[in-house]
Amino acid sequence: MTNSVVDAPPAKVPAELTPPPGRWHRVRPWLPLVALVVFAILPYSTAHLPGFFEGPLNSPGTLQLLAICLVFGGLAAGYDLLFGRTGMLSFGHALYFAAGVYGVDILVTRAGLPLWSAALLTVTGGATLAALLGAVALRTAGIAFAMVTLAFAQVGAILVARDFGGLTGGEEGLPLDVSGLPAALVGVTNTVNLYWLALAYLTLVVFVVHRVSGSPTGRVLAGLRDDERRIGVLGLDPYRFKLIAFTLSGTLAAAGGVIYCLLVGGASPHITSSELTLSLLVMVVLGGPGTRWGPVLGGMLYMYLDHRLTAFGSSSAVDALPSVLSRPLSQPLFVLGTVFILAVYFFPGGLAGLADRLGPLRRLLPRRP
Repeated sequence: MTNSVVDAPPAKVPAELTPPPGRWHRVRPWLPLVALVVFAILPYSTAHLPGFFEGPLNSPGTLQLLAICLVFGGLAAGYDLLFGRTGMLSFGHALYFAAGVYGVDILVTRAGLPLWSAALLTVTGGATLAALLGAVALRTAGIAFAMVTLAFAQVGAILVARDFGGLTGGEEGLPLDVSGLPAALVGVTNTVNLYWLALAYLTLVVFVVHRVSGSPTGRVLAGLRDDERRIGVLGLDPYRFKLIAFTLSGTLAAAGGVIYCLLVGGASPHITSSELTLSLLVMVVLGGPGTRWGPVLGGMLYMYLDHRLTAFGSSSAVDALPSVLSRPLSQPLFVLGTVFILAVYFFPGGLAGLADRLGPLRRLLPRRP
């Protein structure tokens, strides 16, 4: 008589320890699509939100502000591909954004090219510039890499400020010649078309970043961020993957520069400064580096506060306050810095980690029977 061995059944987790997924978990995957639809139909709304916007949602001023927020949301998401997902701190990312702004402006205004041809050449040039400078900068690492990227950006800022070749307009900037643009993108009444163009740019950036992050290349980039030596031990070339991330991030920034040039109607030297790159870094940290939607939310919130605080600081309500309050409140950067410090202190994971930090508080609240 043979003894047979019977395997024990797998242990079951008690039902009270595995609560069924709530409605939030079923709805959450659809939230990005819902947000896209809401932003797409926003120009048809005549709602007015006093204190948040100067006019109705479909007014040209409000749509332009929202479009700028969308562009910088995409720009921050593209920068996060470099910083949050690959672990490379670049202080020269503004150079590729400025290349997009000045590139399309020069090709349309100076060379007289059609907009779409100029935009294609500009994005291609931005990608080439990012690949060439990245190939040099990535020979270094750490703080040396950050300083090299900053040096490249400073060279670009000097060339723009000194009106290299008489193309950039120097310190006065270069207004965009609207006669070479399609009629649908010219005039205050067509601001809605620029808004939809900015929304399309943000959608494209989010799609590209998420596809890359979920691909085998994205997993290698995450490995580079955590431990570059381990990637080398596995037989992969860290330099090649970092160059791919650097080039792709610069290309997305150049594309954002094209949209921004159309929104503001020209190029100005302030977009070449290192302050813009530092602002991008603040946007990503504020939203949550390496997260799915954090950089987008951080970029949009930062630009919204930047514009609204400027108007708030010059309002009569602030002027009526005592000088000890009116002086700091009239400086948007002071208020933004205070908000950033408080956000980092209380929410170190950024806006993306806010839900997880509030989870214990939600569990303490009584549930419906």
